[in-house]
Amino acid sequence: MGRLLTILLLFALVLHNNAASADNVAQGVKVIVIDAGHGGSFPGARYGGYSEKNINLQMALKLGAMIEKGMPDIKVVYTRKTDKNFSSNLRTDLQARADIANNAGGDLFISIHANAHPKSTATKGVETLIMGESELETSENEAILFANNKEEFFDMSDKSTAAIVRAHIQNLQFTYGEYSEVMARLVQKHYAKLGRVNRGIRKQPLRVLYATDMPSILTEIGFMTCSEELKYISSEKGQREIVTALYNAVKEYVAYVKKSVLVDVPQTEKVQSKPTPKPEPKKEQQQTATTSKSKTYYAVQVMASKS
Repeated sequence: MGRLLTILLLFALVLHNNAASADNVAQGVKVIVIDAGHGGSFPGARYGGYSEKNINLQMALKLGAMIEKGMPDIKVVYTRKTDKNFSSNLRTDLQARADIANNAGGDLFISIHANAHPKSTATKGVETLIMGESELETSENEAILFANNKEEFFDMSDKSTAAIVRAHIQNLQFTYGEYSEVMARLVQKHYAKLGRVNRGIRKQPLRVLYATDMPSILTEIGFMTCSEELKYISSEKGQREIVTALYNAVKEYVAYVKKSVLVDVPQTEKVQSKPTPKPEPKKEQQQTATTSKSKTYYAVQVMASKS
């Protein structure tokens, strides 16, 4: 009975927070949060003398600079601009990144990572992850991904955790889930224009995406275990091309969201409140709902582009 009550309470909190987050989408894209994955004592993948954390940071800083120059009306927030971690505990570190995004009133969250496949040096390509769960998780590649990044995923074999996370995923269809997918599709489209191997969009129960109250993606820019791709993503040319692809995706996404806005509330009426972080799903955990964000705009969702 106690576990059922916990799940119901957390379901209500997820529903409330996500509904409030829909208003954040409707106000247009004013703040973009760029997350350089890993950092500090969490190096990520390490191959060929390179650490993923450093490549991620180089990409994040270059993307941010390009957005600041090309779209000066948009504020860019970085989760980190140096080689650092936010906690010695990875789960706490991931939550801290989401907290930075939420406290900044982010309208879009982009987390940059590099991939690895320890059992196949031939595997290559780019993919973008969004919050969700898919049958692909049972495939060999997904099992390897989970094994190498276990702390970054929710353990969906735990019934209580799975119930809470799936409630969040279910509710995404009413809030910003489709916006995340639109952004992911745009990213993959522009990667494909570079001739990159398009591994598509994957839905995964990632902690950092769960904790962000805004459209969010995690993009994997290439496989460090593939010598060809490692050379490319660590080169000036490769990084410039990847960052340009991400920038073009952001530019298209901003235009897409702008078209969705119906009523623009005057600037003087905008009031932004500090968001309430989602609870970490745990057994027997109880939370009460609090207000997340203020309503400033009203919008309707238009059909997402499938390009």
